[in-house]
Amino acid sequence: MSLSFEELDFRETPLGDLLLRRRRMPQFGDLDIYEVKLGDDFLMSSLFHEAEHQLSKLGLGVLEKDEIDVVVGGLGLGYTAVSALEDSRVSSLVVVDYLEAVIEWHQQGLVPLGKVLTDDSRCRLVHADFFALSRNLETSFDPNAPAKKHDAILLDIDHTPTNLLNCTNERFYSEEGLGELARHLCPGGVFALWADGEPEATFTEHLGKVFAQAEARTIEFANPLLGGTSKGAVYVAQTSC
Repeated sequence: MSLSFEELDFRETPLGDLLLRRRRMPQFGDLDIYEVKLGDDFLMSSLFHEAEHQLSKLGLGVLEKDEIDVVVGGLGLGYTAVSALEDSRVSSLVVVDYLEAVIEWHQQGLVPLGKVLTDDSRCRLVHADFFALSRNLETSFDPNAPAKKHDAILLDIDHTPTNLLNCTNERFYSEEGLGELARHLCPGGVFALWADGEPEATFTEHLGKVFAQAEARTIEFANPLLGGTSKGAVYVAQTSC
């Protein structure tokens, strides 16, 4: 690697060009920063992962069970999945990602958390379309257990419910789409979603019409690039018991 920049992988995908890069910036010394871009969209950076931690913490935190089965939609750099596995109650974790390259980054050790996930027997990485699996009420998110329902589904794929990576995802965020997702959950199961910026009241209302309980929280986290803070939203909704 050059002192400042290395392109670790580049792929052409149906959603656009996918780029994984590693770089260093003078203000962060010898810290390796991993970044992912998809087309013109900057998807994620290893400098920012409080969002993923809060998604898992808040989503799983409302469950009052000794063992929980979890689905994560969107693998990315692995922070949401690793944060979920830090909860000792998690007995199984299925991580679904549409981009096969992203799964291969973890399997091949190109990203720092890859070995953490691939070495944990509770975790399986599944190459599939999360939104298509959510629409399919005949089978589960877990390809090895078609009838299985889950205690929690954590989602971090699109920027927000209205700022989408692909317009085909729009239906998922409607009451109809959310209703389909809810049917994949156990009684008392939880759906949690991370989104950029402040919560959108309309989406919280959609959740409230589908789930027994729904709320949105604003998360403020340090932004070392700007020298200040940024904001995101975690939506948490729970089915009736």
